[in-house]
Amino acid sequence: MNTRKLLFTGIILLFLACAVTVSAQTRGRSEINFNSGWKFITGDQENAQLTSFNDRSWRQLDLPHDWSIEGTVSQDAPAGGSGGYYPGGVGWYRKHFRISAGEMRMKHRIVFDGIYMNSDVWLNGKHLGKYPFGYNSFWYELDPYLKEGDNLIAVRVDNSQQPNSRWYSGSGIYRNVWLIRTNLLHIPQWGVYVTTPDITEEKAAVAVSVKIRNNSRTGEKASLASFITDENGANAGQTESVFRTEPGTEQLVSQVISVANPSLWSVETPAMYTLVTRILVKGKVVDEVKTPFGIRSIEYDVDRGFLLNGESVKMNGVCLHHDAGCLGAAVPVKVWERRLQVLREMGCNAIRTAHNPAAPEFLDLCDRMGFLVMNEIFDEWTVGKVKYGYNIYFEEWAEKDVISFIHRDRNHPSVVMWSAGNEVREQPREGGHLILKKLQDIFHTEDPTRPVTVGCDNIAADDNPAKIEFLELLDIVGYNYVDRWHERRELFFSIDRHNHPGWKMIGTESVSNGGLRGEYSLGMDAARILPNYNTRMIRAEQLWKFVAMNPYVIGDFMWTGIDYLGESRWPSKHASSGVIDLCGFPKDGYYFYQSQWTSEPMLHIFPHWNWEGREGTVLPVLAYTNCDAVELFVNGKSYGEKRLEFPRQGNSGSWNRYDLPQKNATTADLHLSWDVPYQPGTLEAVGKRNGEIVCRKIIKTAGKPAAIKLIADNRELKAGSNDVAHVRIEVVDSEGNIVPKADNLIQFSIMGSGRLAGLENGNPSDHEPYPSEKRKVYNGLGLAILQAGKTPGKITLTASSEGVSSVLVEISVIK
Repeated sequence: MNTRKLLFTGIILLFLACAVTVSAQTRGRSEINFNSGWKFITGDQENAQLTSFNDRSWRQLDLPHDWSIEGTVSQDAPAGGSGGYYPGGVGWYRKHFRISAGEMRMKHRIVFDGIYMNSDVWLNGKHLGKYPFGYNSFWYELDPYLKEGDNLIAVRVDNSQQPNSRWYSGSGIYRNVWLIRTNLLHIPQWGVYVTTPDITEEKAAVAVSVKIRNNSRTGEKASLASFITDENGANAGQTESVFRTEPGTEQLVSQVISVANPSLWSVETPAMYTLVTRILVKGKVVDEVKTPFGIRSIEYDVDRGFLLNGESVKMNGVCLHHDAGCLGAAVPVKVWERRLQVLREMGCNAIRTAHNPAAPEFLDLCDRMGFLVMNEIFDEWTVGKVKYGYNIYFEEWAEKDVISFIHRDRNHPSVVMWSAGNEVREQPREGGHLILKKLQDIFHTEDPTRPVTVGCDNIAADDNPAKIEFLELLDIVGYNYVDRWHERRELFFSIDRHNHPGWKMIGTESVSNGGLRGEYSLGMDAARILPNYNTRMIRAEQLWKFVAMNPYVIGDFMWTGIDYLGESRWPSKHASSGVIDLCGFPKDGYYFYQSQWTSEPMLHIFPHWNWEGREGTVLPVLAYTNCDAVELFVNGKSYGEKRLEFPRQGNSGSWNRYDLPQKNATTADLHLSWDVPYQPGTLEAVGKRNGEIVCRKIIKTAGKPAAIKLIADNRELKAGSNDVAHVRIEVVDSEGNIVPKADNLIQFSIMGSGRLAGLENGNPSDHEPYPSEKRKVYNGLGLAILQAGKTPGKITLTASSEGVSSVLVEISVIK
């Protein structure tokens, strides 16, 4: 019996090995990155869609591309503060490509991951279509106008009607483009849907639904072979179904595959599998699609909140916009990977894509890194917030856009909730719930496995409160700023918990602990100290205490994780509500969340210790920590030990008995504070747990700027890719201490196989154009982003500034 089992297993493995070998040669599908070799010009052009049009003077570039970020901020910009005072306008893109005689027998489609906005696309002068929405992915079939030999794709992008967004949108083909070639019998775009309805420790049932389209003139007897591989490439399960397809039809084939001893996708261990789906005709693979997915269960309980694989998980969430400062909306995946890693180190486990669909590769990262995603599609429905917002297109396009959005993203295990909108003005209106119901029905039909919410800012509002029928309809009631009105500043969700015990509740957007990185003030009056940094955390602290201690609150998404362009007032070009700045550098508030969301000993103190002219002034020194005690020293003199405990212990077993030693907390806040007379020198904090020293933090009074330090996070880039290195820029004194008030203007030069993709400093009032090769540091810090060229070699970045030593950093570019 064992021998027969081994023989059978060997035959199966041999079959799979052969199948994999064959598939690489005959799988019948090509997915071609279509980003290179485009030409571009700003300004409208007459007849630029025609093949005869002369584009020799146009700029050559590779996608993704955002032309707005290349412009200059202007107080008179039509986008206003909403768009960060950046320009919009009209732009054209053109690309030539060749098709062979053999390829003409196949099907072709072009997929745009995102164009902002109002795009028109032509092939060989023939109009393929117009697509208004600037954030969704969409595609066109090319075959009706495709020809052997040279072909021309032309794209007109119109972002001239301003304002059309409440934040910076970018302009252009700012996400990836793909050319997909298949046989006539094939799986259409986003035609595979994977769910995991039944999971035990011993096995998981993976349900597969596959659309199959036959564009040929004949019927075919075919089979659908599906197999699953784990992260090591090992086979985890397979099945095969025989079907017959008729000419010119589309059909659905459903399968169930059993996976033994599944590795579950979770926040801590985001195990991924790959479903390989093949159409075979007479034993030959005619199409193949690979779909990454995770095996996991999700549940939302009215009392226990969110359960992932049966375990309660609190969503420690942040809201994120889609731009990346100096790069605008065209963000390389490595930039998002670095940003998400910084958030992960803060203890964040959940992202809200505020307030529109993110790039597909962003969700791929969330899958691999273990983030939970509230996937949001709209900022407005039928009632607009800006003059040329999406409400103009809602009636015609909303249903199609929602379906495409769901089909594109529903296989991501990271996506655990849909959001149909943010602060939509239908909340308090008669009939507003009917629009919600129409959208929610689409979500439930296209993906019945996830609940739907809306970020509601009118709950309990004095002016135009949300209608109860709107809120009752939601699968999960989303609260934007739950503590905004009256006694809710202290009672939060508890009022509605009492009045509506059947509601499931989540904080979709809440006040954060942001501000400007490194900006501290004691006020203008030397006789009266009015610090700007010792109160902003109170509201966020009190909210988090409530969220953390009430299991029925699913989680909270603070506004925002990272600063973003737009939604600003002159002279600021960006909002500073994030706990991370546009460089990706943590602000003080970052460490508050880290103190609550992580367990590894940490300690952060602020402000800086450079207060020339304020000697003897008593100023507050604050600390965020997950230690239970911190002692503060100034030049070796102790200013006492402060202690905190959250959550505090109650008696256990009997009166006045405790499971753990008492901490004797000196505050009920979630931060510690000392009032200290300033004197130059060394500020040192010592963190303790149970009396043992576990961490230290030292800040020294810095001297004058003496040098520039360049610190690269990646010394090896891949040629011909979108690979980037982040170079941290520090202005330091003669002892290597960062000078906290330094604003040196630094001139950069770059040589070799790469380019300077952007310079950032996080200062919202810095109007130096982003394409410039010079920029001031902001409070001692800045960032340069280097991008690999197309050939191997080296990139040398040199930084120089008046009065300090020049420095360079080298990055290798490999094949």
